[in-house]
Amino acid sequence: MGEVIHKRDKPLQVNPFKLSQPMGATLAFLGVDKCMPLMHGGQGCTSFTKVFFTRHFCEPIAIQTSAVTDAIAILDGGDYSIVESVKNITKKVTPSLIGLHTTGLPETKGDDIRGVARQIEFPMVTVNTPDYEGGFESGWAKTCKALIEQLVETSEVVNDNKLVLLPHVSLQPIEIEKIKEFIEGFGFNVLAVPDLSSSLDGHLGEKQAALSSGGISVDEIRSLGDAGLVISVGDSMQESAVALQHKNSEMRHHHFSHLNGLVATDCLVEVLLEETGFTRPPITVARWRQRLQDAMLDSHFSLGQKRFLVAAEPDQLAAICQSLHDAGGKVTIAIATVDSPQLEKIAADKVIVGDLEDAEIAANEYDVIIGNFHCEAIAHRLHKGLVLRGFPNWEQVGNALKNDVLYEGGCYLLFEAANTASSRNEVKHA
Repeated sequence: MGEVIHKRDKPLQVNPFKLSQPMGATLAFLGVDKCMPLMHGGQGCTSFTKVFFTRHFCEPIAIQTSAVTDAIAILDGGDYSIVESVKNITKKVTPSLIGLHTTGLPETKGDDIRGVARQIEFPMVTVNTPDYEGGFESGWAKTCKALIEQLVETSEVVNDNKLVLLPHVSLQPIEIEKIKEFIEGFGFNVLAVPDLSSSLDGHLGEKQAALSSGGISVDEIRSLGDAGLVISVGDSMQESAVALQHKNSEMRHHHFSHLNGLVATDCLVEVLLEETGFTRPPITVARWRQRLQDAMLDSHFSLGQKRFLVAAEPDQLAAICQSLHDAGGKVTIAIATVDSPQLEKIAADKVIVGDLEDAEIAANEYDVIIGNFHCEAIAHRLHKGLVLRGFPNWEQVGNALKNDVLYEGGCYLLFEAANTASSRNEVKHA
């Protein structure tokens, strides 16, 4: 693995692509059916998050705010604002759950949101997500852990056919669906927490809903304690898996840093074969493995001719870099939004905790950028190839159906990266 450089001494972010913890929490709550995220903080924080996700998913996003101002935060502490917000929400709709999460303002004041929630007679899950620490990935992971700790009932019974999937924040709705279907092919009943595969997958609903539509239900979350197996994907999700195991000591856990590429998917297949006692995987799984092997050969030359810079959340960063590395691609620089144990394992020459200023300074060290929409301006200005991945993606429609995981998605990622790399040769020769 490459050299890891932690730029904690940098006094400010210049051209950042990092997102906040409250945004990650909001997205996680949107993976629960009929859940209303309630962001405890300034109205602008919630408005920005709502617009951000509406543009990214091209869907209406349901979210409410306690609309705390600096004066309210100091004089009242925000408790009254939470109570009134819940009253206003329940006058108009009947959510199955209210997901109360914080921002920097009430966290600085020290609001006890858990204590306030106990005084409200309505199902609520609370999570502290100050935006002055952590990031998008940790906000999602903290919320998943809170859902498990506060909703899942303990059990001493084990259902070996029941499997809980804990996906990291950067997995698109279609990727969660593909992983669920892949595991179900081995005979398991799979429940994902959170589950965006049926809530923000771009389906056409009967009408515009005031609440999240699709995802795992609150009742299903409550009954997860009897699952025989839990699979966590992404190092950020390990604490959630531990929290779930506390609900049932007999539950077995398998962790995967990611599920991108041949080796990682092979490891998943091995685990599923061992757990089920099957001697071979389903025919479609074996067929996609052969296709990925061929894709690695077909894309090897194009990928090997270009140098890549990848900018992403740590779990996604590790996944993309490994996929490129396995097919002969050279990642010269990997830029993470925040620090993470994942960074020590990333297949790149140099790993930086930084921003897009770092990408611009190192312009001579790469040919193709893989990152979110904020990378587009740099790619155009520096004449680099661009493969859009991560949040946000405001330029392309259908990003919720982009699939990079398992054997099948591995083919798509390599082909897109190779085609982009090849197009840079044409530009250079033109």
